[in-house]
Amino acid sequence: MKTGVTLQGVDHPDEFEKMATEIEGLGYDNLWLTDSSLHSRYCWAYLTLAARATSRLTLGTAVTNPVTRHPALTAVAAATLAEISSGRAILGIGAGDRPLLSLRHAPARVGALESAIASIRGLWTGEHVTDEVLDGAHYRFPPPLDIPVYVSASGPKTLELAGRVADGVILLAGLHPDGVGYALEHIDRGARAAGRGRPHVTVFAYGAIDEDEESAIETGRTIAAWFPQTAPVYCRLAGLDQAIIDQVRASYSGGEFQEAARAAAALPVDFVKRMALAGGRAEAAAHLATLREIGVDSVTVFPLGADRMATVRAFAEIAATA
Repeated sequence: MKTGVTLQGVDHPDEFEKMATEIEGLGYDNLWLTDSSLHSRYCWAYLTLAARATSRLTLGTAVTNPVTRHPALTAVAAATLAEISSGRAILGIGAGDRPLLSLRHAPARVGALESAIASIRGLWTGEHVTDEVLDGAHYRFPPPLDIPVYVSASGPKTLELAGRVADGVILLAGLHPDGVGYALEHIDRGARAAGRGRPHVTVFAYGAIDEDEESAIETGRTIAAWFPQTAPVYCRLAGLDQAIIDQVRASYSGGEFQEAARAAAALPVDFVKRMALAGGRAEAAAHLATLREIGVDSVTVFPLGADRMATVRAFAEIAATA
């Protein structure tokens, strides 16, 4: 099973380069950067720093979107990263999330996301592309190698789109087998419709690995609150009472998941532990074993809390001995 790390561009550039170098040294396969509008620094600049600081890691966005990032400019950015990194680029793209709301945008519809992916791939192959957003557009500097496109997905329609067209899926479904199994079923449904096999699936594991369980739980609560607001089906699959789902939805008004502390306080501990890394090493190892058993190809840790690199180091040790 492959492993990765997702970071937000919240660290000073010098510190980020040190983190990227250490992540590669720990044996991870992938490093992803979020593209969260005003909530972090510019992902493509930071991915360029990572390309210069590392020699082996595959580097990608987790994820950009076709709403605030025009597909043609995303095609250029990813192709440039591929050239700088000698072919180590991945394009992670999705519909967009709650940070779009502060920019007066809604997430893209599934059809617009699919069209954007087709436009980007066409530009990479040198086509003159005409569609909803391009008029005979072409790109003069196609990437040196194929760039995999990973689709971030949690809802049924986007999961099926990913199964049909993506090279990989960034799966946001919590860490419990019922939720992940539900998502895999929809990915497989899309893949079957396209007459192809299931694309690579990486589950994003948000949270903290900390033997101070109370601290780990509090760290994991904020991402757990994302699910009632954005993907409530996984809450029901995890056994969360509908009244709590409604309570969290009412008190989580928007923004990044780190801004959901008030809403997250209502979530029971067992739910937090099903959705996020929210305990010590033994608990994280159990999550990893479960995901391997149900057919996930890779797991990407998204560290939260005061000491994110401690979680990154702990996850690397767990994965190496699993």
